[in-house]
Amino acid sequence: MAFRIIRNDITKVKADAIVNTANPDVAIGDGVDSAIYEAAGTKELLLARKKIGPLNIGEVGITPAFNLDAKYIIHVSGPYWIDGKHDEEEVLRRCYDKALELAYKKRCKSIAFPLLSTGTYGFSKEIGLKIALAAFNAFLILHEMEIILVVFGENAFRLSGKIFDDVREYVDNSYVEHKLQREYRHDGIPDVDREIGARERTRTRRGVLFGGQRSHADFDMDKPGVGRSAAADECQLSRREIKDSNPATLPKNLDDYMKQSRGTFAEYLRRLINKKGMKNSQVYGNANMTKQYFSKLMTGKVMPSKLRVLSLAIALRLNMDETMDLLKMSGYALSPYSESDKIFEYFILNGIYDAYRIDMVLFDYNLPTLINE
Repeated sequence: MAFRIIRNDITKVKADAIVNTANPDVAIGDGVDSAIYEAAGTKELLLARKKIGPLNIGEVGITPAFNLDAKYIIHVSGPYWIDGKHDEEEVLRRCYDKALELAYKKRCKSIAFPLLSTGTYGFSKEIGLKIALAAFNAFLILHEMEIILVVFGENAFRLSGKIFDDVREYVDNSYVEHKLQREYRHDGIPDVDREIGARERTRTRRGVLFGGQRSHADFDMDKPGVGRSAAADECQLSRREIKDSNPATLPKNLDDYMKQSRGTFAEYLRRLINKKGMKNSQVYGNANMTKQYFSKLMTGKVMPSKLRVLSLAIALRLNMDETMDLLKMSGYALSPYSESDKIFEYFILNGIYDAYRIDMVLFDYNLPTLINE
């Protein structure tokens, strides 16, 4: 499976395991802990929690989920932030790792996390998110599970942090620049005037401005040697050869012809992976893609969406030219008016090959994320 983000109340999420930010003592805490007890059934859950006993900082325990739409509740005793010099980040990372390992041991196929130790525990959202994503990425490269990060409330903080502002500036500037290029290109002539001029030149060449008669400049392109170069004659001969070929084998358009000459998308992807010296698990893990979907992709059973292709470009650490080629092989191209495309372009141009971080930005833009699209 893979990682996804949702805005919801974690007590309403359906998953095999729900992670709770537990009180170290056998007592009901504030926030998520209190909400989970109330939704699961306070009396039953508290009795089950007593069987675990106190949890030291960094430890985890497991109970039934009772009234929640889940099998288990994994109770995590997260660390408090002091000053960053007391191994707080390392302890929090162990909390995520232990919760994931326990869920895997219980054969869970899905697990839902709040952002642990943020809020009243004092971790900044940025640090807490960085640790969570690192743990999820490391786990998913080795294991199959759906990991859900649950963000509560419509007005929650920006997951992507400061990079959101950098991306926003790039997207806005790119949009304005493209509009200006379309309206006033490098020669300073508005598009409308340029298009009129182009049409007039075409009509002149065709003799339309000469009373509908062909001018001496309009050569008969069907007759070799008449006002034409040898290259043009050769081109005409090539067209005749194609015309005489078996119609069933001829490509219908340039895209089909290029695909025939370079192979299928699956073949092209396999060559790219070999060229980059990467393992399949690295590619689908770094692309935030499920193993099952990637397997279908590699065998040509599915054609990817544009968002999937761009996520593969991130996973393979492609430059812009390589990304454009990969998109072309799947029948796509970057659009200057697509916010999603511009976001990927920003990350690739800046050498930031982090699919999870891109997912954060897409999420903050209210755009389809890699696993949700």
